[in-house]
Amino acid sequence: MDIGVISVRYARALLKAATEGKSEESVYATMQTLAKAYLDVPQMRQVIENPMVSNDVKWQVMLTAAGNTESELVKNLLQMVLKTGREKMLQYIANSYITLYRQQNNIITGKITTSAPVSQDTVVKLRSLIEKQTNGKVDLETAVDPELIGGFILEYDTYRIDASVKKQLNSILKQLN
Repeated sequence: MDIGVISVRYARALLKAATEGKSEESVYATMQTLAKAYLDVPQMRQVIENPMVSNDVKWQVMLTAAGNTESELVKNLLQMVLKTGREKMLQYIANSYITLYRQQNNIITGKITTSAPVSQDTVVKLRSLIEKQTNGKVDLETAVDPELIGGFILEYDTYRIDASVKKQLNSILKQLN
């Protein structure tokens, strides 16, 4: 069976149980922590997927990656994943849950990249503008890229607005050539 199909089934079941238990927000936060752990610590995958590593060690690694969650739902999911030998799907399950939760709650992800750090007030204002435009909640990530020289790049949903000085200079260079 396809990894994507299986992981989405696990994620749907988890979201349904979390919604019924009114804990979908905390499970969402835990799944974000777990997904981020996979990105930040690539060696974690090697430990979790290694058949020579005991399930007790895998359990501890998975629990730590999930931020030592107190959620019984998440603990049950991790135990089920271990019991069924589907450790390779854990990252996909976490990412599928995040996607399903965002769809259910009309959450749009976005990113603002600037040449220098911006104030939290600016981020809040920008988030509210996007929320008015999209009629949804916005999870806005910020990044700093000094190579932009000035201005910003805003990405959300399927939109990309590049108002950076770097882009404008490149555009002028193209016109001159």
